[in-house]
Amino acid sequence: MIKVKTFATELKIFQASRELQTLDSAVNKFIADNKVTRVISVSDTTTAGSDGNTIGLIRVLTYEG
Repeated sequence: MIKVKTFATELKIFQASRELQTLDSAVNKFIADNKVTRVISVSDTTTAGSDGNTIGLIRVLTYEG
C-alpha cells in the first residue's frame, strides 16, 4: 500500500543548514523505524510569511511499507 508522510520545519536565518540536517535525520529515522521498503518520492516546498520571506519547509515522503 502506498502511504504519504509529511514533515515540516521552521527555517531561521543563518540556521537553515542545521535545520535541514535535522529534517533529513527525522525522515531517515522515520524510514528506518517504520521499515519502509520502498521510497517512491521525496519532495520539498517552502512556506512564506506575510511579507514573502521563506519561513519554513515542508517535506513530503511517498513510500511503501
